[in-house]
Amino acid sequence: MHSAMSALRIGQIKLSPGPVQARFELNKKYIMSLTPMNLLRSFYLEAGLWSYSGNGGTTAASTTSMDGPEQWHWGWESPTCELRGHIMGHWLSAAARIYAQTEDMLVKAKADHIVGELAKCQEANGGEWLAAFPQTYMHRIADGKYVWAPHYTVHKLLMGLHEMYAIAGNLQALEIMKGIAAWFFRWTGRFSREQLDELLDLETGGMLEAWADLYGITGSEEHLELIRRYDRRRFFDALLDGQDVLTNKHANTQIPEILGAAKVYEVTGDERYRSIVEAFWRCAVTARGYLCSGGGDDGELWMPAGEMSARLGAGQEHCVNYNMMRLAHILLRWTGDAAYGDYWERRFYNGVLAHQHGENGRISYFLGLGAGSTKTWGSETGHFWCCHGTLMQANASYEPMIYMQEESGLAVCQWIPSTVSFKQGGAEISIRLEQDGQHGVYPMNNWSVAGMTSITRVDIPPIPAHRPDALVYKLTVSANEDSRFSLRLRMPWWLREGAVIRVNGTPQPGICSPFAFYEIERMWSSGDTVDVELPKGLTAEPLPGDPAAVAFMDGPVVLAGLVGEERRLIGEATDPGSMLTPDRERNHGWWTFGSYRTIRQERGFRLIPLFEVKDEEYTVYFPVEQAGGQQTGA
Repeated sequence: MHSAMSALRIGQIKLSPGPVQARFELNKKYIMSLTPMNLLRSFYLEAGLWSYSGNGGTTAASTTSMDGPEQWHWGWESPTCELRGHIMGHWLSAAARIYAQTEDMLVKAKADHIVGELAKCQEANGGEWLAAFPQTYMHRIADGKYVWAPHYTVHKLLMGLHEMYAIAGNLQALEIMKGIAAWFFRWTGRFSREQLDELLDLETGGMLEAWADLYGITGSEEHLELIRRYDRRRFFDALLDGQDVLTNKHANTQIPEILGAAKVYEVTGDERYRSIVEAFWRCAVTARGYLCSGGGDDGELWMPAGEMSARLGAGQEHCVNYNMMRLAHILLRWTGDAAYGDYWERRFYNGVLAHQHGENGRISYFLGLGAGSTKTWGSETGHFWCCHGTLMQANASYEPMIYMQEESGLAVCQWIPSTVSFKQGGAEISIRLEQDGQHGVYPMNNWSVAGMTSITRVDIPPIPAHRPDALVYKLTVSANEDSRFSLRLRMPWWLREGAVIRVNGTPQPGICSPFAFYEIERMWSSGDTVDVELPKGLTAEPLPGDPAAVAFMDGPVVLAGLVGEERRLIGEATDPGSMLTPDRERNHGWWTFGSYRTIRQERGFRLIPLFEVKDEEYTVYFPVEQAGGQQTGA
């Protein structure tokens, strides 16, 4: 029986030093490198504030500025691009989350300054309208003339403002949202229901979610009416009717609308919206299936259910990856079903981390899984694709899924090194989650003092002879008083037999089944420890639509073959060990994760985690046949 969970407040969870935190810091460094002037330039231009402040003095945007066009933002943020301004919302959202986790006042000050400048732009526009483009864009789409997704762009701004208010405590951001809402309330009031439905068939992004966020704060009847007006009934009713309205449709048009339905359910309690979300998940994930990475889209479009072998072209889109992770997070909260945590984990390792360059933090819009794929990296200020924005958010938002609170205690939903602080009854408790890089395998491991010490000292437990096929963790409890609560641990889908859980060194009873949570309910004291050993293995997953082709996974991580063309492998698809063997397993003071090479093949090649691929050509799916020429299915 699953039970609902509650998300912890942002800031209660802190990432621990290590490779995942290093990715977070890489993103923070990039966020802070973007200047307020460049982020605000098109907003200033639209508001008429580029060279004059309106009170007799020049602004920072003065035409006398020595900041030349070579330093400006281009690509989708260019002053000539209709989508300009979308990055502002992503930036504000990321900044709010980074501040809440780090308490870095420089981040807070920069974000607050930008919100203040946006308020000036809104005032110059008349007190309501605020965007990096003119109001005429909205009138043009109402007249049936094409404009590139103005609703989508406004939603990003509303999202960022909401998170600056709700997460970073900026009250001015809420007032700006109210002004924007007033404009849209008047504008949409002129349309019939049929005209609104036509508008909603364009890309509206997460406007429904934005109005639900606002209504959840204000309780205003006008904001509730905006929810009603932005209900995309044609799409939602078809989902409720059980129709496949996804195949070959633009995936990231639809997912934000479903996230909106989820938020409407949470602020109104209307069960219809929960049913819409559940119907979408069945159609998008359960019935459709997905690739080894968790993706069910290619080139921004949903692939046919169970038939994905002909769609390994452009690859999965980062926006889709991130928004499906957000949806999995919501559904885990609602249901407590570990399957949503499993799905999130796939998307995290083989999506968020795989789409980001591990050294410079740049983004790959698409992530191909076909033969001879490469990652195309966007520049720091020259592209600003939609995925550039979700990259900034995703890499500021690792922590909400690690732990969730329940009425009876705490659930560990992701195995990411971190510390969480919470209250249980009258007790103040913190739990530290660590990963053992010597007697387990530490994904994305790097140099550490502990690793170096392990290779010099002989008075400590010996290092295993070969790379262990397990992930090993320790949870340590700190509390100001003893407290009885339940600690539930997600046992992941990739778990093999033989999982061991010890409390203060004592093995725990029962079976640790994958796809579920293992529960420990007891009186906890400060200093109590829980050791968790999760055996994993090398597995092969068939390609939906072509079971004779497989992708290899090491635990939750997709492996990429460093080869630029399709290679047919000889072996048993159900026995990856007949084709692959560990390679370069030890690197001085640490184990290397996911490093393999082929064996007994005509031509050999290496495989590494997909998230470690940078500029190499790679291939993920391989046709497999038995010796003698017979194809095998996994």
